[in-house]
Amino acid sequence: MNPTVMALRKGGIRYDSGTDLVRKTLSASASDSGLAQIVQASKEVSHSSLTKVICTVGVKSRTVPELVKLLEAGMNVARFDFSWGSMAYHSATLANLRAAMRETKMLCATMLDTRGPEIGVLLAPEDVSSFDARAPKAPIVLTQGARVTLTVDQTTPASSAFLPVNNPDLVNFVAPGDDVFVGQYLFTGSESSSVYLTVDEVDAANGYVRCTCRNDAKLKGVLLTVQVSNKGDALPTLGEYDKRVIREWAVPNEIDFISLSYCHSAEAVEECRACLAHAGGEGVGVIAKVERLGALRNIDAVVASSDGVILSRGNLGLDMPAEKVFLTQKMVLFKCNAAGKAAVVTRVVDTMTDTPRPTRAEATDVANAVLDGADAILLGAETLRGNFAAEAVTVVRKICRQAEKVFDHENHYQTQLPPAMVESGTLSQSEALASSAVRAASKTGAAMIVVFTRTGLTARLVSKYRPNMPIVSLVIPRVQQNSIRWVLRGERAARQGLLNRGVVPLLANPTNSDMNALLRVVFARAKKDGVVRENDQVIVIQKVGTTSVVKAVSVVF
Repeated sequence: MNPTVMALRKGGIRYDSGTDLVRKTLSASASDSGLAQIVQASKEVSHSSLTKVICTVGVKSRTVPELVKLLEAGMNVARFDFSWGSMAYHSATLANLRAAMRETKMLCATMLDTRGPEIGVLLAPEDVSSFDARAPKAPIVLTQGARVTLTVDQTTPASSAFLPVNNPDLVNFVAPGDDVFVGQYLFTGSESSSVYLTVDEVDAANGYVRCTCRNDAKLKGVLLTVQVSNKGDALPTLGEYDKRVIREWAVPNEIDFISLSYCHSAEAVEECRACLAHAGGEGVGVIAKVERLGALRNIDAVVASSDGVILSRGNLGLDMPAEKVFLTQKMVLFKCNAAGKAAVVTRVVDTMTDTPRPTRAEATDVANAVLDGADAILLGAETLRGNFAAEAVTVVRKICRQAEKVFDHENHYQTQLPPAMVESGTLSQSEALASSAVRAASKTGAAMIVVFTRTGLTARLVSKYRPNMPIVSLVIPRVQQNSIRWVLRGERAARQGLLNRGVVPLLANPTNSDMNALLRVVFARAKKDGVVRENDQVIVIQKVGTTSVVKAVSVVF
């Protein structure tokens, strides 16, 4: 057997996972009628894709009308990237998002992406709130073989001879022979605004790193990112700026997730949780961004300690051979699925930053991410500064839906059971409930699964087993009180379900404790959305007294 396939299977990964059902589908489509179904335009489906979409907002996607378009196209999570822009700038965007949510009556989770130990080259003044307007009119032209110096003196004007960086520690961890990548913020790979450098000399006393250009490039924009191959772990994951943003922006604004940039260890995740707890944000989810080899070396601990993983393929692809990226994706997604943690894939339709249609390779890439087990797809430049933001979301959702139709649910279900076993060889009560509900839904042909929950955890466990129908997470608000006041909690738990495949969160009426009445509300909503019809079967997970129950009910209006 091929060594690569053996290695994947040894790690618990089916290299051919999902392909058997695809083969069956294609075989069934060999007839004229089957081929016609493939080549004709996709029909509208009763519900949108189960796979979620995260959109990076700002610049061209921060007004209420643009955010309304993104919500209606299928945005589930809005990502605020603090690699650029002030807290005031992002606050204005957040206010517009909430106005768009009120206008559309649609729920959207929020995610703060930390700056982390990112090193940048500033081609314009550091206040990049007006991103496009402040960009230099003429690009900086670099030619192959030319010498260029990275300097930590930020007062030095950017030119073809000098590039000022915003981190003085650069001179302390680079060495002659290191590879350095300098590219436009959220570079797509399809533009010429990035350059690969080789370090020739480090002059720490004067703050210079002298390099040779390995390719021609035209550097443009406001902010360029700098990445030194395999040296990212030399800097702390959570800097003072990130801690201040978490304390002064994320917690007061009730942000749902922190995307921890350049996370490489469980200790970094715990440091972020401690920072959140100190600021009063204990319920905020921490998503580890895997973008360095150091994170892969500690991947089991990173997955176990976090609430999910973002596989940042753009940065990771600069740290490892290109031919190994797909293996990394399969491995990381498998580990996230087995642990019941959200798995997010980035950099899928980069060309839609400038064009209304993805390439064939990009469309296939999105589908393969779904077949590999991704919970969500993250869009960066496509929605931040792209000309076709809403179109990108629509295209990704359509591709995801087609991939979900041939996803091998049975194989995935069977693959998830062994890792869920405890040492005694049995499932925990929560795992048993979740897996039993998915099995019952599959056997009865249920239209959906309804989970009564307070924290959203049970719904996320159901999602882990990848049922082929929506999972309605009905969050029951809970009262929290201290000596001064009491408040209802549950909104964040509902929104956080928007990151998991198939989960449709609803917040129950806190004044209604009648489970049957709440179920009728869910049925009415599902009927309106075209998910259920009269007499459809629905699987319900709920607690009756101290007993957890999985039951099948018929839809009655």
